[in-house]
Amino acid sequence: MEINFLSLLLAALSTLVVGFVWHHPKVFGTIWMKESGMTSEKMKGSNMTVIFGLSLVYAFLISFVLQMLVIHQFGALGMIGGTIETAKPSYSAFMADYGTAFRTFKHGALHGFITGLFMILPVIGIGALYERKSFKYVLVSGGYWIISFMIMGGIICMMK
Repeated sequence: MEINFLSLLLAALSTLVVGFVWHHPKVFGTIWMKESGMTSEKMKGSNMTVIFGLSLVYAFLISFVLQMLVIHQFGALGMIGGTIETAKPSYSAFMADYGTAFRTFKHGALHGFITGLFMILPVIGIGALYERKSFKYVLVSGGYWIISFMIMGGIICMMK
């Protein structure tokens, strides 16, 4: 399995697009600002170039790990120790039969949804408990990441 860096970059960029829509005042932006304690004054004093740049770097790191969760063939590679050179002929036969199985946007989005719901939402929820954030905050922030993971997973999985 070769890593498709273009798919990882597109997946990372998709989080900025989802964030732009999700945090728009007519969608969930007003709720997010209220529940997170963010104000217009706080936002004016920030360097958006740094924020968007680091967001893209972090999203790229997420996409790097997410590919292992949405592309089943990475599991087959892991079963043989990660190097094709040491693989037995059965690995080549397996990849010939199943090398592109389940490589669709829909399948990647499913695994992105599962990962977002059962991994990211609880992480945000636990942090919110200690930060004394509301359940609305958990739903808005968690919902953003679930949708982002679905789109990221779909992009990564469909691009062969």
